[in-house]
Amino acid sequence: QVQLVESGGGLVQAGGSLRLSCTASGRTFSSYSMGWFRQAPGKEREFVAGISWGGGATYYTDSVKGRFTISRDNAKNTVNLQMNSLKPEDTAVYYCTSRGLVYNPPTREAADYDSWGQGTQVTVSS
Repeated sequence: QVQLVESGGGLVQAGGSLRLSCTASGRTFSSYSMGWFRQAPGKEREFVAGISWGGGATYYTDSVKGRFTISRDNAKNTVNLQMNSLKPEDTAVYYCTSRGLVYNPPTREAADYDSWGQGTQVTVSS
């Protein structure tokens, strides 16, 4: 498994922006697809965005398309989530996660990921 540490959460007004970062250690970062999930109170954890091991392919849930951008820097072992035009319904704990199989694309299923960060709270006020 890989160790993942998120940062960048916080409180922002609707329409504002936040940038989440996740730093990985413990295995060859550039061989694994990465993802961001979120979990709001009383709801299941849901897929937000994913990026392939080389960064050439990205995927988003429909509700964040055009507002969020996932990126990675394999030289720095980091994956980022730029969140713009935030809405109150984006409020959740956001988790960085790594697929457990090398050179496999990101998926929307949490069970396909083998390592998770501790989560960072994002709160969007109306």
